[in-house]
Amino acid sequence: MATLYLASGSPRRRELLAQIGIPHTPLIATIDETALPGEPALAYVERLAREKALAGLASLAEPGAACVLGADTAVVLDGLILGKPLDREDCLAMLKRLSGREHEVLTAVAVADSQRCLTRVVSSRVRFRPIPPAEREAYWASGEPADKAGSYAIQGLGAVFVSDLQGSYSAVVGLPLLETAQLLADFGIPCWQHLR
Repeated sequence: MATLYLASGSPRRRELLAQIGIPHTPLIATIDETALPGEPALAYVERLAREKALAGLASLAEPGAACVLGADTAVVLDGLILGKPLDREDCLAMLKRLSGREHEVLTAVAVADSQRCLTRVVSSRVRFRPIPPAEREAYWASGEPADKAGSYAIQGLGAVFVSDLQGSYSAVVGLPLLETAQLLADFGIPCWQHLR
């Protein structure tokens, strides 16, 4: 069975892979995450996931028997990608825009080896209840939203804002487990079965 590398520094993605029994080694794949002019959000997340996987593969001394998994998540509202907040004001503005509304969360996963790179993109819909200004301020003060796409973490304190979720919870966290397991199986890497 091929060695799997996770091209991500995200502890959430490591935890999700561990949840389905996938042994892996984390590595950092640095890429330019700037959106291309006119690039649709779906194409953007798929491209970044693919580039992370391929950059991770290229960084290995001996990539022959290895697979690299890359992933990217984007929060999309009114056709615009809401990235990680630049500062307090940016975070508060994002939370105000998301308050009482539904938004889309797109998560792409890519797996690459020396022969091929396959990708999947998952779309989920998340609705927030209205978030009063004092709660937005308190949430920023918690420190949680500072490095999160869309300025919130559904697996953390941000869960209290979510009134409805349609789609994959794990994809909103950062890695769609069903699609990830299916992709890894295509590369001969089974999930939890190795625990038996």
